[in-house]
Amino acid sequence: MGVICYKNNKYTFMDLKTYYIIFHDPLWTLLLSTALFLPIRQLIWVLYVRKKQKKQNFVSEEEKTKLKKRASFTSILLSIVFSYIYVSQVFN
Repeated sequence: MGVICYKNNKYTFMDLKTYYIIFHDPLWTLLLSTALFLPIRQLIWVLYVRKKQKKQNFVSEEEKTKLKKRASFTSILLSIVFSYIYVSQVFN
C-alpha cells in the first residue's frame, strides 16, 4: 500500500514507510508543542510577575502585558525544543 506523489515532472510511488518517516515526527512535534504552549506560557508569566513584584510592590498592567509577550516568546522556544526531543526519544 502506498501513496502516489509528483516528483521531477513525473508521478512516482511512495510507500507508506517513507510517508510515515517524513510526516510522523513533525506532526507529533507540532501537536505536542501546541498543547504545551499555553501551560508553559502561564507558568513562566506567573514567575516573571512574581519576580517583578519582589523588586517593586506594584506591577502595572502595561508591565504585565510586556511580561506576557516575553513569556510567550520563551514558551514557544521551550515547547518546540521539548517536543522535538520528546518525540525523537519516544518514537525513534
